[in-house]
Amino acid sequence: MTIEGDLLAEGEPEREFTPGIAARMARKTVGGCLLLRDPGGRVVFVEPVYKATLEIPGGGADENESPAAACRREVREELGLDIPVGRLLVVDWTPAHGIWSDNLTFVFDGGVLDAGAVDRLRPVDAELRAVLPMSLDEAAPRLKPSTARRLRVAVEAAESGAGPLHTEFGRAR
Repeated sequence: MTIEGDLLAEGEPEREFTPGIAARMARKTVGGCLLLRDPGGRVVFVEPVYKATLEIPGGGADENESPAAACRREVREELGLDIPVGRLLVVDWTPAHGIWSDNLTFVFDGGVLDAGAVDRLRPVDAELRAVLPMSLDEAAPRLKPSTARRLRVAVEAAESGAGPLHTEFGRAR
């Protein structure tokens, strides 16, 4: 089945009983990212040109795009890597801060790539400066604290088979 087919099966879109309520509802941003590792436990980080901190591959979902589809698209755009998105490890809520609205980040398991494949990864998108395979401890000084917490939970979930897990600002619930 497709999304379009599923929407048709839902029937006519709901109409507002009280006009304006839907427009006043909060709008969250949503992102999907992929936890890629090598056999030595290094995590694949990317260095964006537009911020001072590291991230893992992935990014924001477009309108009507699922977090998993956004993750796969972003990884393909950033690294030229077209691989299936694995199981969901973590859903992390981040509160609004500065110019950014609150956000839900879905962290998916990208599995373990052989060390040579990880070392050959290069950015294919101008929004990235570098691909940096590092341990979480090595990367921690270059991560936002909430991102470091989220990724520790994600790595533990990937290694233990736990999850999916819910975190808030990277803290396990």
